[in-house]
Order: sequence, then C-alpha cells, then structure tokens
Amino acid sequence: MRMAVSGIGRCASTGALRAKRPAGAAAEGRYSHGPEPLPCTDDPDLPSHASARTIRPRQRGAAAMSGAARKPITLHRLRAMHAAGEKIAMLTCYDAAFAQLLDDAGVDVLLVGDSLGMVLQGRPSTLPVSLDEMAYHTRCVARGNRSAWIVADLPFGSYQASAEQALHSAAQLMQAGAHMVKLEGGGWTAPLVRALVERGIPVCAHLGLTPQSVHALGGYRVQGRDDDAAQTLRAHATELAAAGAAMLVLELMPSALAGELAAALPIPVIGIGAGPACAGQVLVLHDMLGITPGTLPRFVRNFMHDGGAIADGVRRYVAAVKDGSFPDPARHGY
Repeated sequence: MRMAVSGIGRCASTGALRAKRPAGAAAEGRYSHGPEPLPCTDDPDLPSHASARTIRPRQRGAAAMSGAARKPITLHRLRAMHAAGEKIAMLTCYDAAFAQLLDDAGVDVLLVGDSLGMVLQGRPSTLPVSLDEMAYHTRCVARGNRSAWIVADLPFGSYQASAEQALHSAAQLMQAGAHMVKLEGGGWTAPLVRALVERGIPVCAHLGLTPQSVHALGGYRVQGRDDDAAQTLRAHATELAAAGAAMLVLELMPSALAGELAAALPIPVIGIGAGPACAGQVLVLHDMLGITPGTLPRFVRNFMHDGGAIADGVRRYVAAVKDGSFPDPARHGY
C-alpha cells in the first residue's frame, strides 16, 4: 500500500521525486529568495538521494566572483608566488561547502588535515584518523573546490612502514582529489619524500611540532628552543628540500629559527606558530573562525571578532596574510 503525498512530483528526465512549488508562492515565502533550484540529475557521481533535493549552483552572486575568475593555483604558480615575495594563504578544510567558500574568498591552499580527528570527530589527538577517512574528506573538498591547491595529510600509520606503503597511501589521496600529500617528521622521511616525488607525487613536509609524534615530544610544546634541537631542524629541513619536497610546514617554533629556514630554503615555507617571516601562513579553519571551544594556542587569531559573515572573516584572514599583518610577532610569535 502506497500513500499519496501532496506537494511531490516526479522529474521528467529521471523519474526522481522532487518538491513542487505551491501555487501562488512565487511572490513570497521561502520560494521568493535565491536562484531557481537546479533540475534533478542522474549524475552517477552524486549520492543516490541528490536528485530528490535542491542542489545549489556552483557559483552565485558578486561574492563568488573572485573564486570564479581566479586561475587554478598550481605548483608552478605557488613557486612563482614564493619567488615574487607574495604570501601564500592556507587554511584547513574538510568538506565541500567550506571548500567552495574558502576558494571563493581567495585562499590559495586548502589543507585536508588529519586535524579533522580533533576538530570534527572530538578525538584527543590526530593519531586515530584513518586513511579511508582522509580519502573521504579529500573527495568532499575536491568536489567543492574550483581553483585552490589541495594538500592532504598522510595519517599516522599510513607511511611509516616503508616507501611502498607511503606510495600506496599517497596514491589513494591523489585519486581522491589531492594535488599534494603532506607527511610529518624529518631524517627518516627524506627517502620517502624522494620515492614519492620520483613517482610524480608532490610532497609537503612538516617539521617542528609534529602532532602525530605528540607523545614522543611530551605534548604540544614549542620545538627548536635549544641549540641542538635547532640544528637538528636545520639539517632535516635541508634534507627534505634536497629530497624534492616542494613545500614545508613549520609548526610551533621560535620565529627567528623559522625565519632563518624560510630564507635559506629554495621552497615555500608555511608557518603555523612560526612567526611572520615564512612564505605563507596556515591556521585550522575552526580556530580562526572562533568556534573551537576552550583555550586556543597563542598563535591563533579570531578573524570573526569584527563580525560579518564567515566569508568576510576568511577574506580578512587572506588579506592579513598577504599584507603581512598576520601573524603579529609580539602577539602570535615565540
């Protein structure tokens, strides 16, 4: 026995159920705002229920024009930005909706970080995040993105065993839509970087505070404060660049040391809690939007403090990174 439901019709092209517009509703109510719904679709890449709901257009309005008009960010363009002294703005991103918003707001690089384990899943560290979860979120971000460069984290346990394991894991993230993979640590990671780069996979390295090693490091602490630790970081950074890493993230280290490395290395160095001298900056999206509960690290700035829409806060972040006003060494540095 089937029940008849008022207000529901079928799509002429696919037969899928879709909502009808009530008679006389064109002039007021929720149907009077925004663009017309897109027609239903039988696109196999969409979830099976997508044709039964309204799918918003890819771009709309003046606020989306910057993302729509921007040429895709490529590795060649990132290198050109670095050579020209143009700061690179990076933010973490975990889903399609934010990918489109960040891309439209002018963010250069979207980092699908394993930080999603803490930010989205409420876990105490990044260690439990799986490769399947990283691939899922990378696919989501790739679907929403138009022009930004996408970096995806290799999660803990997905590359430590061997170069073959690293290649297998990196291939899954690249197939999910990543343009580059990121791995943590120095010394032992240089051969892995070389193996991936030789097989056509761009790599971003990560030194300083490496969250996947949080227990070995004794917690979330500033790295490189003493001479021996600083010298180790210098050696590891040089080895990673020589192995072919195309980008390096430096996290939670003295600004002077990070600035020294950024000046010495031939690749873009992106800082997070590493001072203003880096070639670019990255923050966790939820931190810079002021929605992460609890006490935030010193290097975080709430870009929603002045109000407005989320897109306005993201544009303020991009502008502050580009003009060098963020991070403020007195407020955000070590």
